[in-house]
Formats: sequence, structure tokens, C-alpha cells
Amino acid sequence: MDTRDTPEQAELRRAARQLVRELGPATVAELDDATRAKRLAAAVTGAGWLELRDDAGDGVALAGGVEAAIVAEALGSAVADVAFSGPLLARDLERRSGIAPSDRAVVAFGSALDDVATVRDGVTVTPLFGLDVDRETEHAYVVVPEGDAFRLAFARVDARAVATDLTRALAEIPAGTPVHAVADQARLLTPADLAAWSALGLALTSADLVGIMRGVLDLTVAYAGARKQYGVPVGSFQAVQHLLAEARCLMEGSLSATAYASWSVDARAPEDARQAGRVAKAYSARAARTSCETAIQVHGGIGNTWDCLAHLYLRRALLSSQWFGDDDVQLRALQDERLGVRDGLS
Repeated sequence: MDTRDTPEQAELRRAARQLVRELGPATVAELDDATRAKRLAAAVTGAGWLELRDDAGDGVALAGGVEAAIVAEALGSAVADVAFSGPLLARDLERRSGIAPSDRAVVAFGSALDDVATVRDGVTVTPLFGLDVDRETEHAYVVVPEGDAFRLAFARVDARAVATDLTRALAEIPAGTPVHAVADQARLLTPADLAAWSALGLALTSADLVGIMRGVLDLTVAYAGARKQYGVPVGSFQAVQHLLAEARCLMEGSLSATAYASWSVDARAPEDARQAGRVAKAYSARAARTSCETAIQVHGGIGNTWDCLAHLYLRRALLSSQWFGDDDVQLRALQDERLGVRDGLS
């Protein structure tokens, strides 16, 4: 694969980064600025980014996983408090099911947040969670087994849950909530459909983690150059330089794995694309946690205060790491899929 951007992808990347620089939160306090947040949400919607996985005809998406990942990375780099991956994943399921796209849906996950929730008998038996919701979200999709395939259904979303990530809201769907079949579903979802959809989710969350690493490194390098100790910038200390250089290497490795995973979403068979996503997620989840913890360490005591954005990046990284499964989940799945071994090598 050629990892260089096409002219269109380069322009999308430039536009996405410029938009989040202008409208993303510059301080923790700006998360409470409702006017700014509405402008950001309107800009994302107006740019057509939530439509990237809509049907262009014959069930083919308007844009590929690469374009979706470009936007996800830009939003992560600015800890942008706007719903993107949640609605986009819902619209991708809608396209695969042959139903009209909705602006007010996300996908429901179980407590582990590692896959779309499966519901039988018309009612949820455990609490479910809709991720990356906004004020307009009305329902969350689940899947209902039907023979060897799956029918799409939805549960109403009423309450918002408090999350570790302050930039993306969750909706909690209590146990005992009725689910309703989608009336106009044109085709059932096959296991291959869900594998390809999971590949997209893994690529998006990995791209978000790459953006998080890029943003928190930019923040920390600037701080290390400005903060002085013993009359010199702390960035001149070799120990700090080593920490930041290692974090940069982790980010670049994650970027490479994620570029392949996002390309694979549409270019490879669903199972192969999901495996590429698992590799990217396993690498980027570990790398992002290390990079964010390094950033807070370099910032010193201020890194964990409301006066600094560094902890926002760590909070977001924790959710993106868990969404679709963290590194341990991915490594166990790869062990099973590639080696046929469930309980480790002996």
C-alpha cells in the first residue's frame, strides 16, 4: 500500500486540523463553553464528516476508512468535544442494513465496550452503553440474532452517564429496556458485515489514539521548552529528552499500524481487515497510555490539575483504548485467530 495522502486526503487532513485548532477547547474551562461546542458540532456536521460512511450507491461507502481515520486523528489531537465516531459507526451499520441514515443514533455496547450489544427476547438483560453521543441522540442500535445473520434493532436513549473522558458523552441504557426492530431494514447483517464494521471501529479508535499522542506531545514539548528549572528549560535535560523521544517513537509506530488498518477496512477481506485493526489497536492502546503518562510526568504537578490539558488527553486515551477492546483483548483475539490457541502457549 502507498501511505502517501492523495490530494483530496491531504486537503481533508489540512481542513480537519485547522477546524479543530480554531474550535477545539484550548483550556479545560472551555469545555463548559456551550457556544463554542455548538459551533464545533455544526462545523463537523456541515463539513459532511458524519456522512463519510453513507451509501454512495450499491451499498458502497462514500469514503473509505482512510478518510474517516484522518478526521478521527484530527479530533483526537485537539481533544475535540464533538460526537464523531459514535454517529459514524451507527451510519455505517445503517448502510450495511440498507436503511436510511439517521443523525440521532449511536451503537450500544456491553459493559466491556468491545463489541456491538447482542439482545435476545426483545429486552436488555444487562446495562448497555451508547458511546460518543450528543444532545440530539435518540436511540442506540443493537443486533438481534436471526439464524446465521443479525437483524438491527434499537433501544431508546434517555439519560447521559458521567464518563472518565470529559470530551465524549456516554448514554446508559438500563437493564430491562425494550428494544424495537428497525422497520425498513432491507437486508440482514452477516458475520462478515459485523467483522468489517468492527474493523472500521478498530481503525477509528486507533486513529483517535494516534491523534491523542500527537496532541499531547505537541503540548508537552512546548511546555518543556518554556518551563525553566535552575535557570534553563526543562527540555534541555537529557532525561526529559529521552522520555519525549520515546513517546514520539511510540506515536510513529502507532501511526504506521493504524494507516494500514484504516486502508484495510475497504481494501481487504473483513476478517483480514479486522486482524489489521487488532494489531493497530494493541500497539496504539499501549503506546497512548505510555505517552499520556509521560506527558503528565514531564508537566510535573500541574499535569493533573484543571489548569492543564494533559489529563484530558489521558482521560480520552483511556476510553479509546477500551472502546472495541484494549490491548489485552486484541492480543488474546489474535492469539486465537492466528494460532488457534485460546489459553496461551505452553
